[in-house]
Amino acid sequence: MGIFRRLAASRALKDGIYLAVLLEAFFIGLSPTVAMVCMGVGMVGFMYRWWLDPDFTLHGTPYNWAIAIYMVCGAASILVSPDKLYSLSIWYVMVLIYFITYVLVSQNITTAKQVRGIAYALGLSAAIVVLYGFFQFVVGIDTSEMRWVDGEAFPELKKRVFSTWENPNILAAYLDIVACVLLGLYAKLQDKKTRGLLVAGLICTLACLAMTYARGACLTIAVIMMGYGALKDRKLLLIVIAAVAVVLALNPVMLDRMSTMLSTGDTSSEMRIAMWESTIQMITDHPVLGIGGGAYSLVYPIYDTYIVDGSVTLVHAHNIYLNYLAEVGIMGGMGFFIFLFGSMGTAFFSKKELPDDFSKGIMLGLGLALVSVALNGLTDDVLYNLPSSMLLWMMCGLVVVLEEKV
Repeated sequence: MGIFRRLAASRALKDGIYLAVLLEAFFIGLSPTVAMVCMGVGMVGFMYRWWLDPDFTLHGTPYNWAIAIYMVCGAASILVSPDKLYSLSIWYVMVLIYFITYVLVSQNITTAKQVRGIAYALGLSAAIVVLYGFFQFVVGIDTSEMRWVDGEAFPELKKRVFSTWENPNILAAYLDIVACVLLGLYAKLQDKKTRGLLVAGLICTLACLAMTYARGACLTIAVIMMGYGALKDRKLLLIVIAAVAVVLALNPVMLDRMSTMLSTGDTSSEMRIAMWESTIQMITDHPVLGIGGGAYSLVYPIYDTYIVDGSVTLVHAHNIYLNYLAEVGIMGGMGFFIFLFGSMGTAFFSKKELPDDFSKGIMLGLGLALVSVALNGLTDDVLYNLPSSMLLWMMCGLVVVLEEKV
């Protein structure tokens, strides 16, 4: 038994778990399947260490209680789901993928050097995603027959990139996160060469974002950058305003897209409004346990007053706030949002003096990235996408590490 205990406490096992987290971070945006395999390997190592290393103890995190409420309510919602086996599988996905990702990061990452390594892994992955987006745009990809855009309202829009993600809207939300982290690093780092590289990366990321023609995500990053500029950097504010004006002037399709955000003339906007009204009714009818985790597509036809077509499946409410409240009840949804906004508040209002500018930049970038998730969630449920949620829980884990351990 002694040899197993020595292995559990060994540097090799700790490094192996860290490597698994690094690989998960790298593959989240490239291959969710590979990312999950890496996560699984890391979790096996973590459980082995927890079981046999007498010196290892779990560290509490500030919002464990909120996570527990969310998870328990999610489990309870299975009881009222029209397809209990399906909702049970959704709940297990939440436990085995999202929560484990959070645990791996928050319990095993302990130094600023390790945080930097994860940031580099995420950055390298983002660079590949952006480059592949440019490749799609240059080579050409016709999305006119896909359901990502109203072809009648936007007949000139033939090309929307999605890179390694499922569709342009999900890619755009991811690029918002990338842009926010780059902005945070730019704000805190002082080296001119590094800041130049960050600006170049930010320009490429925003260019790829423009290629998605995702209205909500484009507006979100503009609001964040202008808000940060107004509060901290007036020069940045002026640059963003000028850049937005130039892009809209040179790209009439983008201008047309943005001008219809609040118009019901675009069927995607009209559909969202109808879905939100139906979802509010779901919440009113099922306030305690919700309709069942992941059961939105099963229940929506009962409340559908817009599409009224049984062959069309809508899997979420295009709004994270309404979707969570509808599926796991008001208490469960509030548990998740306390976790999300609590992590955001920790990133922005931490009283801890971080050890270096890079850590400060990452913390600021994570706070801005969580704001982007919250704002994008007003018009889309990007967290329904598995890698998007994996990334969210990893970011919240990094906030905990920077606040509690570094």
